[in-house]
Amino acid sequence: MSSLKLIALSGTTNVTENLYVYEYGNDIIVVDCGVGFPESEMYGVDLVIPDFTYLKENASKIRAILISHAHEDHLGAIPFLPPEINAPIYATKLVAGFIEDKLADYEEGPKNKINVFDPEKDTLTFGVFKVTPFRVSHSVPDGVGFAIDTPEGRLFHVPDYKFDWTPVDGRPFDVAKLAQLASGGALALASDCIGSTAPGYTESEREIESRIETIVRGAKGQVYFTTISSNISRMKQALNVAMKLGRKVVFVGRSIDRKAEIAKNLGYLSYPADLVVTQKEANKLPKDRIMYIISGSYGQPGSALYRVAIGEHQFLSVEPGDVVVFSSDPAPPGSKTNVDAVVDKLIALDVEVHYYDMQEDLHVSGHGSEKDVEMLFALVRPKYFIPIGGTVRHMHAYSGIAQRMGAPKQNIFEPGAGDIIEFSNKSAKISGRIHVKNVLVDGLGIGDVGSVVLRDRQVLAHEGVAIVMLHLDKFAGKLVDTPEIISRGFVFEKKGKGFLERGARLLEERIVKRNKLDAKMLREMTSDFLERYFYEEIGRRPMVLPVVVEI
Repeated sequence: MSSLKLIALSGTTNVTENLYVYEYGNDIIVVDCGVGFPESEMYGVDLVIPDFTYLKENASKIRAILISHAHEDHLGAIPFLPPEINAPIYATKLVAGFIEDKLADYEEGPKNKINVFDPEKDTLTFGVFKVTPFRVSHSVPDGVGFAIDTPEGRLFHVPDYKFDWTPVDGRPFDVAKLAQLASGGALALASDCIGSTAPGYTESEREIESRIETIVRGAKGQVYFTTISSNISRMKQALNVAMKLGRKVVFVGRSIDRKAEIAKNLGYLSYPADLVVTQKEANKLPKDRIMYIISGSYGQPGSALYRVAIGEHQFLSVEPGDVVVFSSDPAPPGSKTNVDAVVDKLIALDVEVHYYDMQEDLHVSGHGSEKDVEMLFALVRPKYFIPIGGTVRHMHAYSGIAQRMGAPKQNIFEPGAGDIIEFSNKSAKISGRIHVKNVLVDGLGIGDVGSVVLRDRQVLAHEGVAIVMLHLDKFAGKLVDTPEIISRGFVFEKKGKGFLERGARLLEERIVKRNKLDAKMLREMTSDFLERYFYEEIGRRPMVLPVVVEI
């Protein structure tokens, strides 16, 4: 007899890389397919994506991939889907538009068909699964949760959400539909836990617009406004302020420009035709009549705002008295360091910067706080509770809320990556774990950067490299002359010249004692000797790279 499995392949303890599998017999549906962001020690890594091994092994069972909303940690891994996983993708209109735009950048990317559903009226059937989407509020428009009917009962999957009764897009959380769907009982609820540690309710997005207006009204020069490119609601607020205060708007940065265009074409962003102008048109206007909506809110090197801050943008520059507004929090791992550096550079240029540390409430979370979580629990009233999309501490706080509302502790599961929650005869347990690993994307390479490569990069970053040139008489098996050691990021060559020359002579003395050397033996002896020598002499462990030239 079949049972229902909910497999958290990723998106459990690290906030990002959201990907969940619902499996019953020969049918699988996947909810979300997001990327993660590299930690600071992942040198040269661009993205982290879920481990698709289990899905590749069960590709024939996959009936659909459902995407809940338009943030990268829920849809960003779609371009990296292996060709075996060719199931159709389902999303709301705006989310589908963003996915199609993303796939346009990957000529060799997947060819999965993208289908649009309407959360107001559509119900979707995939094998034994019947899925009813319902609208939720989040920091990006057109987000949904899912009621999933299975042979074991109805489950609710509610990723990032909050209860915002006055959202910028005018489409609040569809509480009436959720309550109606939950009225027949709920076996389980898998829901966003990242706000579980924050007290009260999460504030409405609508309050931000007046704060932006106050800042822009007082600006005497150019205004640069930055937020994440998918935050169409925040862009709409900035446009409203610009229109009210008589400023023209220029979209700057490829991601901002493209997403704004998609949102406008699909009807999610509207503004008078003469409000947005080109850079060429803006150049003819007084500085105090321009607002730039610019990419780079996370301080990404190479982004438009980053290049403005370091004085390397092709068209734009800042002057004393200009205003820069950050309407975002540096949430992804590693982004705080980058954005702090951009803020510091701007302040040093005598620019008025409004940013996350100033407590001006220019950004509100898209995640429900403690009281939002309580409200969701009260509406759904599930038997089993499953926190998703947060860290261990967020899951623990979520569990505490559920227990305070009467849930038995044994009915709350805090899954780790790969954990299988199995439902059978209305009961549930963690029945096993699928082995998953981090898959790293480095440039065009997917999964070809492993722990050994990262360790080498860490050594190079912290300790530097010592390159050793060795000339070997291939036929006599002897060293021809004294080795030469070249330092990069290890010791300054002029200052350390005597130290390196002494190491080369000692190495030569060690090598000449051996008869009939070959290249492999010479490399091994060189690495072993110099690693010990460097550590004993100065306490450093650079990467030693012997280069043997056979003559």
